[in-house]
Amino acid sequence: MCGITGIFDTRGRCDIDRAVLTRMNESQHHRGPDEGGVHVEPGVGLGHRRLSIIDLSTGQQPLYNEDQSVCVVFNGEIYNYQELIPELLALGHVFHTSSDTEVIVHAWEAWGEECVRRFRGMFAFALWDRNRETLFLARDRLAVKPLYYALLPGGTFIFGSELKSLLAHGGLGRDIDPLAVEEYFALGYVAEPRTIFRQARKLPPAHTLTLRRGLPVTEPREYWDVRFSLDSRCSLTEACAQLDEKLGESIRLRMISEVPLGAFLSGGVDSSAVVALMASQSAEPVNTCSIAFDDPAFNEAAFAQTVADRYRTNHHCDLVASDDFDLIDTLARLYDEPYADSSAIPTYRVCQLARKHVTVALSGDGGDETFGGYRRYRLHLMEERLRSALPLGIRRPLFGLLGRVFPKADWAPRMFRAKTTFEGMGRTSVEAYFHSVSILRGPMRTRLFTDRFRSEIDGYSAQEVFRYHAERAGTDDPLALIQYLDLKTYLVGDINTKVDRASMAHSLEVREPLMDHEVVEWMATLPSSLKVRGQEGKFLLKEAMKPRLPEDILFRPKMGFAVPLARWFRGPLRERVRQAVLGPRLAATGWFNQDYLRHLVDAHQSGASDYSSPLWTLVMYEAFLRNVLDAPPDQAAIATALELSR
Repeated sequence: MCGITGIFDTRGRCDIDRAVLTRMNESQHHRGPDEGGVHVEPGVGLGHRRLSIIDLSTGQQPLYNEDQSVCVVFNGEIYNYQELIPELLALGHVFHTSSDTEVIVHAWEAWGEECVRRFRGMFAFALWDRNRETLFLARDRLAVKPLYYALLPGGTFIFGSELKSLLAHGGLGRDIDPLAVEEYFALGYVAEPRTIFRQARKLPPAHTLTLRRGLPVTEPREYWDVRFSLDSRCSLTEACAQLDEKLGESIRLRMISEVPLGAFLSGGVDSSAVVALMASQSAEPVNTCSIAFDDPAFNEAAFAQTVADRYRTNHHCDLVASDDFDLIDTLARLYDEPYADSSAIPTYRVCQLARKHVTVALSGDGGDETFGGYRRYRLHLMEERLRSALPLGIRRPLFGLLGRVFPKADWAPRMFRAKTTFEGMGRTSVEAYFHSVSILRGPMRTRLFTDRFRSEIDGYSAQEVFRYHAERAGTDDPLALIQYLDLKTYLVGDINTKVDRASMAHSLEVREPLMDHEVVEWMATLPSSLKVRGQEGKFLLKEAMKPRLPEDILFRPKMGFAVPLARWFRGPLRERVRQAVLGPRLAATGWFNQDYLRHLVDAHQSGASDYSSPLWTLVMYEAFLRNVLDAPPDQAAIATALELSR
């Protein structure tokens, strides 16, 4: 796993400042502590930090073709590179290394921009072709690996694996995008392609960007999308056998490594399935890592131990205190933009533990989205059955009125909250799902923001992100639609961002076999009844894993990777929350309603309401302002690099 960065003069051949390029590259030292390199020629500079995984002796980057007219910097893994090498050799290409990186160079020469369609893996890369005067950037289908870019005044194009490399350049404007702030407070992250800064963008999943010297910068081009056809007619028995085979292949490809390899093991269905299949393909005990919490309400260690014992893994488990909240500022500097998933704390810790024993770890991420595992999926399907009974033209005015006049009952289970039910009945499917996943829902965001902020967003709502993707989903199946939305939003903006930053903070490579695009494509052909059946999520995965995992692992309630925010904010973090939320830094923006901020803090700390998630979102935004926005141009990146290198 690595970090990449670069500078490109879109208008000519201006000299590239090697010192600036090196500073950008070193800001990502934690992503690749083994070695680093740069390529500089008139108008082009490419930088790379390497974490050595494959071809340890000759896989250095930047890497070139035979005559050095093509140069690439690459972050990720091409899992099918061994299959592509013979095909490229037959076309006359000469290989000088055994690395998957060199496959990219020759694939570009053979197939041009279409080369990405041939790659199976997780990747973000930048390739310079001197003869074509073309810079080509690409990102993998499910955006496991990040890639940021910006076009600066004067025509300079900069890019990097993390925003900190763009900030280290010194030319990136730090104007905050208010639309990104709206998205952040709704979703807990800034959705692709936007970033917190007006000038910077994320390359979306499954997109490429081609820049040609002397020509205007064009929009990114999509090269892949998943289509939920749901048209497979295979039986349950056939589907189980095929899934077992496909997951086995996906895991086999991700076990190729020349450094110590293992897996995360939480004791949930997804990670347990990965470990079980790894064990079936390994002659040696699998290295597994988990963390235990000293609070029983959040501790899954016993379930992880059950799986570890069953497969005789080399298991490592660390105890984490339930008051492990000292990472707030570290996380703010690590993510470079506001990020509000509190499970980033235990994820950071389990990556820290894993790196003590392995350099590569397989995870179970993506299982909920691919196989239909979230509890919210089942709740959404229940509501959809109710919504389907009446047309929207009747539902919206009728239930909208009932939702407004009916009293709140936050204390009751969701299905018994009449106000919530009425409000949900008055929405479209997309509106309802967006509402269900929002941290601060529409009415809360209306109260949170000042008139000044609302004028700056000019009626924009983060809901537009969901509408945009829903229009492209190509399905009206209730489950398939929200799975598609999650694959485009939550998986990319939250899960993959979390795991990438947490793992790279410790120079650990994480591979996600349940996110293999061929597995995702195949699952999208299966009917939704094989994913959610009644009140059982991940139906097919659980059926397929019955020969490999005990029922108390397969069918136990999902716990999640949570931290006790509500207790923290009423106890050990009481004053810190008050200072962050009601302090001068948020007030100075002019964007937040101080009376409402005070209400959130007071109501939560008195026990009248649970506002832990909105408060965490505010705390992390304030931490971003202090640690990133207010830091001198290149100091935030340098501080993070030094902190993570210790």
